[in-house]
Order: sequence, then C-alpha cells, then structure tokens
Amino acid sequence: MSTSSVKLATPQGYQALSPKTLCIYLETTPIAHRLGGTSSQWSASEVGDGNLNLVFIVEGPKGSVVVKQALPYVRMVGESWPLPLARAHFEHLALVEQGKHAPQRVPAIYHYDAPMALTVMEYLTPHIILRKGLIAGERYPHMAAHVGEFLAHSLFFTSDFYLDPVSKREKIALYLTNTAMCKISEDLIFDEPYFDAELNRHTSPQLDDIALEFRKDTVLKLAVQELKYKFMNNAESLLHGDLHTGSVMVTEDDTRAIDPEFAFYGPMGFDVGAFIANLLMAYFSKDKNDDYALWILEQTQILWQSFSTEFSSLWAARKGGEIFNPRLYDDAPDLKEAALQLRLDTIFGDALGFAGCKIIRRILGLAHVDDFESIEDADKRAACERRALLFARRLILERKNFKTMQDVLKAAQ
Repeated sequence: MSTSSVKLATPQGYQALSPKTLCIYLETTPIAHRLGGTSSQWSASEVGDGNLNLVFIVEGPKGSVVVKQALPYVRMVGESWPLPLARAHFEHLALVEQGKHAPQRVPAIYHYDAPMALTVMEYLTPHIILRKGLIAGERYPHMAAHVGEFLAHSLFFTSDFYLDPVSKREKIALYLTNTAMCKISEDLIFDEPYFDAELNRHTSPQLDDIALEFRKDTVLKLAVQELKYKFMNNAESLLHGDLHTGSVMVTEDDTRAIDPEFAFYGPMGFDVGAFIANLLMAYFSKDKNDDYALWILEQTQILWQSFSTEFSSLWAARKGGEIFNPRLYDDAPDLKEAALQLRLDTIFGDALGFAGCKIIRRILGLAHVDDFESIEDADKRAACERRALLFARRLILERKNFKTMQDVLKAAQ
C-alpha cells in the first residue's frame, strides 16, 4: 500500500472534532433532545481503538449516543496515508440498507452529517467488542447464530435472488465509487503479504522462513490472485466488507455488526469467509486442546449452520429475483433444491478461500489482530501464527476438497 505526503482536501465546514468541540456541535443537531439538558451537562470521551476513525461516547442526563467521525487519513499510519472522507457516506448507506434486512443486528442510526463525515448512532451497552471477549475467554451462546442470520439476510436481500435487475444495478451503482476502501482490501489482503511490502510486519525472526516461503509460492499466489479476481468482479451482494470479530459487538443475548465503511458489491463468500477467518484465528491463538478453543470451533460450525439454514429459508420463500426465476421450476421441480445447493456450495468454497487470505494478511501483512498480538512470548505467538498460516494455505489451495464445515474443523485440529 503506497502512501503520500499530500493530505486529501476536506469539504468546507469539515473539522476533526474533540470531546469538547463535539458537544458544542451536537447542540445544533436533532441529537440534543436525546441527550437532554445542555452541552455543559454532557460528557464526551474518545474511545476509538481502530485503525481509521474517531469514535466518541457522549452521555447526557437523558441518554447516550455514539458518534463516529472519519478522518482524512489512516489513523494508525498518520497524514502520510490520505483516505477519502466519503467512506463515512458508504458506511451510512450500508447501515441503513442492513437495517432494512437485519434490524436487530446493526445499531440504529440517529443522524448523519455528510460534510462532517459524521454519524450518530445507538450506544450499544453493555456490549463489548467480540474480539476482546474471545481473548478473555468469554462465551456468547447466541453470537454465531446471530452473525449467521445477519449474513444470510444482508446478502440474500441485496442479491439477484431477491432483487429485480434494475434495482440491483441501481444499488451496485451507489457503491461504485468506494474505490479507496476496496483498494485497501485489494492491496492488504491479496497482494502485499506475498511480496516484501514496506509496511508488512511479522513475528521475526521466528516467521522469517515461512514469510519468505509464501512469497516464493507460485501455486499459492496463483490461487490468491484468482480469489482477488472474484473479489473485484463478482458483484453478487452488498458486503459489509470488513466483518471481523473487532467489528461485532456482543452481550450474552445480543449481537450487532458495526463499521461497514468498506461496503461494496462483491462475492457473498467474502463476508462469510472473513468472519470464519477471525474465529479460526481466535482458535489458533489458544491451546488447541483447551476446552475454550474447542468451543470456538463449535461456534464456527454454528455460524455456517445458521447462515445456510436461514439462507435456505429465504430461498424457499422467495417470489422474485432474476436468477432461477420461480417459473423455471414448473417443469423441473427438482431444480429448486439443486439450485440452492449449488449456491451454498459456491459460497462455502469461496468463503474458505477468502478465510485463508484473511488469516495470512493478519499475520504477514500490515494490520494484525490482538488474538495473536496479546501473546507476549514471541516464540509461543509465532508457533500459534505458524499453525494458522499453514492451515490458511490449505484453505486456499484445498477449498474444493472440504465438503462440510466439519471437514474444515477436523483439519484445523
């Protein structure tokens, strides 16, 4: 990923907010009544721990909200890596669309300010970031089923299996200019882990050998580039685009997907694979014989079962869509079940390939995950990462050989 010393232009009226200036700003918006009182009675704190944006919690006498504001650069790198503020627009579009199809699985949106690249949304409490809960060894009995449900609804209802062709193309057009975020994914997931990119890092010297091995692996690179081609050309459904355990918030009973600023139309298997990858990384960061590690694997099975069951139910109930028009079943009634199975098999195979790519980029590329990073002993961390890398390569190269999620989990063990 190349960076530049030229800062992107910002629209007139844009300013990056601080806790103090945010409260003054909110006084002029419809959000003031949600908080109650005046700005002098509100407290605001910046809590963003991600790579890109400012995130604030604002609390007032009457209620609380979360405010997310995009910065005109990548926060984790600085102003040398400019990034369009328009990503806030695509995130808002995606949250609204996802809210239509899976309203219980995303935060409610209260206010959006395009020039300020700012969204005010529901304050999810007592939710925590799923990744933090998994690192701490917490169990969430409904999480995997909820994420499977979210994926099934958000992917099915934005696809040709539900939409008419005009509506589908109009929706694709809304996201066509989210090019900067797609470029980040294309570079960081599919390219840079496989050459000596400037911003790459890995646990060194323990993983020096396997990092070099992957850079020399022609067969692996060919397979990854084929997956990149799918990512760039298969506009199947509206994707979250960055669905990992850091973009899901949970309680024991509730699960919400947040932060879809990478949203675009792409292959269904990408979102499914991204979440599978993060569950697998959580698994590989643990002792493989540990009871909690086995629980994480069970959640991977539940995730796929929930997704496939919910997707099948939506398929059975559908009455529109351009692909497999229901009238085709009149003289070939067995086509309906065969078409569904073909679709699920395709999503499953793609998901495994994309999962492998996601695991590799989080170990050999720029942005890593705390599942591994929180392991202080470098030798132990590297051993966990090596297991994950070797399995990721199998997922990419042998994805067509895995017929069920049980096959995948057995291989992971």
